[in-house]
Amino acid sequence: MQIEKIPEYELLQEEMIADIHSRGYLLKHRKSGARVMLLENDDENKVFNIAFRTPPADSTGVAHILEHSVLCGSKHFPLKDPFVELVKGSLNTFLNAMTYPDKTMYPEASCNDQDFQNLMHVYLDAVFFPNIYEKEEIFRQEGWSYQLENPEDPLRYNGVVYNEMKGAFSSPEEVLDRAILNSLFPDTPYGVESGGDPADIPNLKYSEFLGFHSRYYHPSNSYIYLYGKMDMEEKLRWMDREYLSKYDAMPVTSQIPKQPAFSQVKEVVLEYPVAENEPEEENTYLSYNVVVGDSLDVELCVAFSVLDYVLLSAPGAPLKQALLDEKIGKDIMGSYDDGIYQPFFSVIAKNARPEQKDRFLALIRETLEKISQTGIDQKAVAAGINSMEFRFREADYASYPKGLMYGIDVFDSWLYDDEKPFVHLEQLKIFELLKEKAGQGYFEALIRTYLLDNTHASVVIVNPKRGLAAAREKALEEKLEAYKASLTSAEIEELVKKTHRLTEYQEGEESPEALKCIPMLKRSDISREGTKIYNTEKYVGDTLVLHHNIYTNGIGYLTLLFDTKDVPSHLVPYMGILKSVLGFVDTEHYSYGELFNEINANTGGISCGLQVFGNTKDRYDTKNMFGVRSKALYSKLPFVFSMIEEILFTSRLRDEKRLYEIIAKLKSRLQMSLASAGHSSAMLRAISYFSRTAYFQDQIGGIAFYDLIDTIEKNFEQVKEDVFSKLEQLMQMIFRPEHLVVSYTADEAGYEGIEALIAGLKEGLYTQPVEKGALKYDFRPKNEGFKTSGQVQYVASAGNFEEAGYHYTGALRILKVILSYEYLWTNIRVKGGAYGCMSGFRRSGDGFLVSYRDPHLKNTLKIFSETPAFIRSFQADEREMTKYIIGTISELDVPMNPSTKGAMSLNAYFGKLTEEDILTEREEILNASVEDIQRLGDIVEAIMNQNIICVIGGEGKIEENKELFKEVKPLF
Repeated sequence: MQIEKIPEYELLQEEMIADIHSRGYLLKHRKSGARVMLLENDDENKVFNIAFRTPPADSTGVAHILEHSVLCGSKHFPLKDPFVELVKGSLNTFLNAMTYPDKTMYPEASCNDQDFQNLMHVYLDAVFFPNIYEKEEIFRQEGWSYQLENPEDPLRYNGVVYNEMKGAFSSPEEVLDRAILNSLFPDTPYGVESGGDPADIPNLKYSEFLGFHSRYYHPSNSYIYLYGKMDMEEKLRWMDREYLSKYDAMPVTSQIPKQPAFSQVKEVVLEYPVAENEPEEENTYLSYNVVVGDSLDVELCVAFSVLDYVLLSAPGAPLKQALLDEKIGKDIMGSYDDGIYQPFFSVIAKNARPEQKDRFLALIRETLEKISQTGIDQKAVAAGINSMEFRFREADYASYPKGLMYGIDVFDSWLYDDEKPFVHLEQLKIFELLKEKAGQGYFEALIRTYLLDNTHASVVIVNPKRGLAAAREKALEEKLEAYKASLTSAEIEELVKKTHRLTEYQEGEESPEALKCIPMLKRSDISREGTKIYNTEKYVGDTLVLHHNIYTNGIGYLTLLFDTKDVPSHLVPYMGILKSVLGFVDTEHYSYGELFNEINANTGGISCGLQVFGNTKDRYDTKNMFGVRSKALYSKLPFVFSMIEEILFTSRLRDEKRLYEIIAKLKSRLQMSLASAGHSSAMLRAISYFSRTAYFQDQIGGIAFYDLIDTIEKNFEQVKEDVFSKLEQLMQMIFRPEHLVVSYTADEAGYEGIEALIAGLKEGLYTQPVEKGALKYDFRPKNEGFKTSGQVQYVASAGNFEEAGYHYTGALRILKVILSYEYLWTNIRVKGGAYGCMSGFRRSGDGFLVSYRDPHLKNTLKIFSETPAFIRSFQADEREMTKYIIGTISELDVPMNPSTKGAMSLNAYFGKLTEEDILTEREEILNASVEDIQRLGDIVEAIMNQNIICVIGGEGKIEENKELFKEVKPLF
């Protein structure tokens, strides 16, 4: 690229960034002052991001509300929700917006050149020319507003961000995380809640909201990022012509100040709500948190990520183990958080007692003193460095484009120093440097400097309190009652009018002319080619080896799958324990900590998991498999097999102390995941009432599994022998040669030698006779309401349409897009104030509708029940229909890395899914008509008629609607 050809920009820096195979440019737009970064490379998955430094002054959530609101219409795209219209008809590989404690960003990604340009256009227009100045309804919908349908009704708050944050503040872990950040940086923007505290959000005035935009959403305060293979010169000229040239540079005071170090450690004590049935004893969170330098020191950041692994995160890590050994908490967590100007290191004990605080702090100091004096475990350091380096080189971020992740990483320096934009992208030399320094007292010195001799620290304690949620709700009701009582009848009437005006705004039809302003692709822009499946059947004796012959850059992705068809029902849930035990207990030659470090020093890790494969042609045919997975360089595969054999053949399962630690951690993490991902939990539970795949998943990782873990943890001394016995039985039932199938992703060079390694493994597998059983499915529409201390609901309705004689069609994928961004979006999110709404329809016939962080319950179920009527009356012209089809294809055509291609091919093999099936589905999508969609109303009605629901929500709301459920019970 020849930047001198584009005089509108000044070139500040240019360098080859070999670590990520990119040429980096740092530019400044001369007229507007906009900062621009380009990462030029051969990646077809292009990324654009525009971000602003947005330091909040209070906890009203103004930055978060603005992030939502600017996407609700703009100068060139005057729709109520151009973002949603865009999603419907885009081939994007990523499209979202995010609020951080000190910045707000709007990233998008696409492999299609025209689509990428369209997304850039809509995002730039949204941030610079939003409709928020003309439409106060946007602020009231996305932020907060008084809701009063009739003069006699009780006054309520509503708003998408308000309800989102009520959900966030229902989680004790999120309350703790926010309190830690606020406690360490009280005199900076990190001292308040950028997302918004529900208690403070209603204090935000519309004028303040607009003022925040006019102050910070200016090119002089912007950071523009372009990554991938594209005509960078053309993009720069277009941005100048259409947007940046319309502004003159101006000073924007948005710098993030440093918090002066404390002279002594600060202490903060807070409360969080628990439900009436949940215990208050042994439910406290203790945390010790210390500030570590700043994020411009990349070597320090990487070194502390390694220290986090060595001291706290790895199984058997000394700081974690010392606290567990003294029974200070049942789950030790913590992290090194480096996404802000001043990173910090936290140690957290969950399920502790308040009186343990002094011993908690003393033990942390004693342990760190000992390590700093006697020396750090060098094998653990090597493992920490290697695992980080492996991840950095592999750049496997699952479904997230790597260009997106690099674009987020650059802000760890660019946001705080204009002259250091690329430093977090150049880490390979730092890994080498740390390997050299590891044995020279370097890490011990870091422990002394930052963890022992540093008073810029806080102790944050969060205690449980029963009735707190109800008390807060009551106080809010009384506050709103008092406010309403203070109003004149004319003022009350004005609130009713504003409520109705907001509803009218939300229900108003978009004009056809306005809809046409959203740029979109044509059906002809979409490839007719389906996803390729990579499965070559090979055999080692009678063992099937599925070779996924794909270039992997020298990394072999190995999965050993063992069929669990002989496991009887009463042992099935214990497989969920077994997968958490193997690799995390002592073996013949290693303690579990040594084992973990040995593996991570040489590979990309070894893990165990459970997977269920459903036959797409026969929903009654499922395979429940126990998987052992690893990834490593080809040369390390013999080591991988030796470690798998060590785990499968020599694990010491009868370690009472270790088993209890694993059970207690499992319970803690399940509590966190079941509550925070309540939509997934409720959906899985509802489907488990009738689906084989969901029933199995619930047994080994859902609510049913939590019930088992809870019982074992509470009665461990009485049941431990029984647990040991069951785990030993499972080992002999599962790890048998006749049950083994191998999935291996590598090229031909990587395949060489793998068969001999498989043959060697088979020789050690169990062969002695065992009693055989089978999983018996207990299908009943339980229709449960699970009570929590939260302030929002997760409402799921589900059923199976094959039961009613219907069959899967690709048009159901289009329906998912239509519902998610049209009917459900409008009624549940926009009008209802819920943060999210989802739907899904599977080849097995399983279908569901679910809401996320939803203030409602009964009304949401009513909206679900009226879905078939919406579908039957669905209308769309050719342009609209094309838009939905393109949006649907974007979900199918996500770029896949080698490991994902291998996993997809494995799923296709056991699912009896062929490339022809995939092409048929694609054709059904591409050729779908309005009539095809309307006919799906019968399918959704068949699902709704089964009257299967499950709700996870606040105990007050569940009790208020208990007639809807067959059973009401606490989640925990």
